[in-house]
Amino acid sequence: QVQLVESGGGLVQAGGSLRLSCAASGRSFSRSVMGWFRQPPGKEREFVAAIGWSGGSTTRYADSVKGRFTISRDNAKNTVYLRMNSLKPEDTAVYYCAAARNFAVVTMDGQYDYWGQGTQVTVSS
Repeated sequence: QVQLVESGGGLVQAGGSLRLSCAASGRSFSRSVMGWFRQPPGKEREFVAAIGWSGGSTTRYADSVKGRFTISRDNAKNTVYLRMNSLKPEDTAVYYCAAARNFAVVTMDGQYDYWGQGTQVTVSS
C-alpha cells in the first residue's frame, strides 16, 4: 500500500513558478513509478509527467509541459516533486500525484494504482 499527500499548490501569475510535493507512505515507494496528472476545469484528467525508480534518467513528459516542468524524486524522503516554471493560465488544474507498481514509466492513468487527493493550481493572466 502507498498513501500519497500532495502539497504546494496555490495561485500564481502567468510566468511564475511553483513546486508541488507529494509525500508517500509505505515501503514500496522506491519501487514505484511516480506520476503527476492534472484535471483542468471541465476537462478530463491528463498525464503531466512520470519518473522511474531510479529518478532522473527515466522521465517522461506531456508535450504541453516539456521544457517548463521538471519531475524529480527523493527516495530517502519518500517524496516526488514537480517543479513548474513559466506557468500559463492553461496550466490551471487540480494536480494529482500517483504511484504505479510497475517497472516501465507509464503515462496512462489506468496504469496507476494509488492516488493522492489533489492540489489546486491556479494561474492568473
